Amino acid sequence: MTPSINPRVQQIELSGIRKIANLLIDYPDAINLTVGQPDFPTPDRVKQAAHQAISNNQTAYSSNAGLLELRQEVSTFFADKYNFTYDPETEILVTTGASEAMDVAFRTILEAGDEVIIPVPSYTGYEPLITLTGAKPVYLDTTQTDFIPDPQQIEQLITPNTKAIVFNYPSNPTGVTIPRLTMDALVATLVKHDIFIISDEIYSENTFEGEHRSFAQYPELKDKLFLIHGLSKSHSMTGWRIGFLLAAPQWTKHAAKIHAYNTICASVPSQHAAICALNECRQTPAAMNREYIRRCDYMYTRLTNMGLPTVKPTGAFYMFPSIKIANMTADQFAHTLLDEARVAVVPGTAFTSYGEGHIRISYAYAFDQLEIAMDRMEKWLGDRTSGTRY
Repeated sequence: MTPSINPRVQQIELSGIRKIANLLIDYPDAINLTVGQPDFPTPDRVKQAAHQAISNNQTAYSSNAGLLELRQEVSTFFADKYNFTYDPETEILVTTGASEAMDVAFRTILEAGDEVIIPVPSYTGYEPLITLTGAKPVYLDTTQTDFIPDPQQIEQLITPNTKAIVFNYPSNPTGVTIPRLTMDALVATLVKHDIFIISDEIYSENTFEGEHRSFAQYPELKDKLFLIHGLSKSHSMTGWRIGFLLAAPQWTKHAAKIHAYNTICASVPSQHAAICALNECRQTPAAMNREYIRRCDYMYTRLTNMGLPTVKPTGAFYMFPSIKIANMTADQFAHTLLDEARVAVVPGTAFTSYGEGHIRISYAYAFDQLEIAMDRMEKWLGDRTSGTRY
């Protein structure tokens, strides 16, 4: 008799982002606007810190929670910038990217039968991790509220089985941020309920208007908040795999067990690089953001002029335009655009069914590539809507 694998694994699929990105091997002349990876190099000082760590043979395991010096830098960074404090010894874990931090948080709190509220459209990584625990995702539709979660709708979705709610702002895939008054209203709702809040704020440093508002800035939430963060987006360190999980000590001590059995510790040379990033390169995100804002303004204008309206992003580096003018499904649009115009975008349905009628475009690519992509898309869309076929 053939052994069987975990049926929950069979339930999940490869990310819709990767499905379209993996097709590019057959389209070498395509412009790729699929993956959310900054096109900027990692800062030189950060790379030098890693080189120095390797030269000094600082390549053995760190403590499971990560180098204490790094955890201290994490604590200092958030205290300085956002005026909240986590104890580096008991409330901070250094993880192998924010993705592992998310997985650890879910596995720490979720049991089979639990429900987790997710504002949708949402990042592709949450639902599979929830499903693997035996818990159930519950969708909070934000398509009628400019992709911003509504506190009253959250109230209506909470049941005795609700264990947690996930937030990701600035948002992947929409690029929206939550206004201050809405944050206050969300917190007023959440504080009334005995549920965990998991806040993925990996794009916090890529905020274009005003300053990012973190759920960790509300002391009344701290005992039920898991804050997810990292350096992949802020310092163009995606491949270095450094993330942070911040939570109250009664939760961190259990999360640390899962992390320890999973990866033992994050890459130690990467941890030394992260110390430099947080200490010496705090202005790196601001420099990147100036270019992102330029790209965002350009893309917004081009897409709007094509008849692809979008809620203008105020953070991250994504746009989520409507494609209703094309009279195609999101999947048809993305695949046909790639095949006929050699531009790769992600169908909105990669971010749950609530993304139908949209595509996600990453503008974390060089400006000249964005110009070529928009020219190709405009011509393709114009030809199709006028009846011309390729």
